[in-house]
Amino acid sequence: MRRSFKEIYEKLFQILREFDFPEDRARLIAHTHTQSSCDGVYSHGLNRFPLFIDYVERGLINIAAEPEKMGSFGALERWDGKLAPGVSNAHQCMERAMELAKDYTLGCVALRNTNHWMRGGTYGWQAADAGKIAVCFTNTKPNMPPWGGRENRIGNNPFVIAIPRTEGHVVLDMATSQFSLGKMNAYKLNNKQLPFAGGWDEDGNLTKDPEKILDTGHALPTGYWKGSALTIVLDMLAALLSDGKPTHKIDEDKEIGISQIFICIDPSTFSNPNVKDLLLDEIIHHVHDVSPMNQGDRTYYPGERTLATRKDHLEHGIPVIASVWEDIIELGR
Repeated sequence: MRRSFKEIYEKLFQILREFDFPEDRARLIAHTHTQSSCDGVYSHGLNRFPLFIDYVERGLINIAAEPEKMGSFGALERWDGKLAPGVSNAHQCMERAMELAKDYTLGCVALRNTNHWMRGGTYGWQAADAGKIAVCFTNTKPNMPPWGGRENRIGNNPFVIAIPRTEGHVVLDMATSQFSLGKMNAYKLNNKQLPFAGGWDEDGNLTKDPEKILDTGHALPTGYWKGSALTIVLDMLAALLSDGKPTHKIDEDKEIGISQIFICIDPSTFSNPNVKDLLLDEIIHHVHDVSPMNQGDRTYYPGERTLATRKDHLEHGIPVIASVWEDIIELGR
């Protein structure tokens, strides 16, 4: 089934208002979840919304709290999220990083004590739409084994890089596992196998079965030992810069109080926009102009397929799993 952007957004907004969210915050959160599904990231869009409301009902999210600046060090600031909604905290901190970049060319906001930001790429697109370069990352609860280990000790820490471009922004939005947990859950809901091995089953064998991986909770780090190392240093930086919690101090049962980093670079201070776009276009053309490994395949730059998916969903509606939509409808009654 498909639903229009407007229908999904209005339903989510209605539910948030019924849960006493301030209007501006309700609009931002409803739009963010809807846009994520519109861009094909269903796992952190509509599919994640019932869990978000569950956290609200359990009192784990302070719906009216405002993040507070705790320290200023030139181009770097530390903020406390006060356990407010992760989406509104992240949006505000990226806005602040962009303001700092106007003054210093580069601005960084390190945020502690916040909640899940949903799709990390949201804040890359936010910066790119404003003509800024962004680098963002977050730690998570321990939900992945370090390479060579049998227990979850590291986080599946998302990493985002965004570069503005006139003909379509370049946005890398990646988990540090081969597949994000949300992506694996989406495959499970659709009764599909992963295209590549994504984790280990209970016998310690690599598998493409998302249900077996979700049962063990043992996702495969991207690039094996390299992804394991990357997620460890991202956790270190997030906790160190924000003076917040590292992964091993985040509750496994309720993922709250996490640490995030928002870095923004203003290219207008050192680069002619036309020259920048020519360089990016040259690199993209070089990536596109290659013989495919398999007949009928082609290559893409980061964010290219997102733009194509967004266009299709705005024209034809956003695919929605019937059971998920039923859960959403129940929330609004």
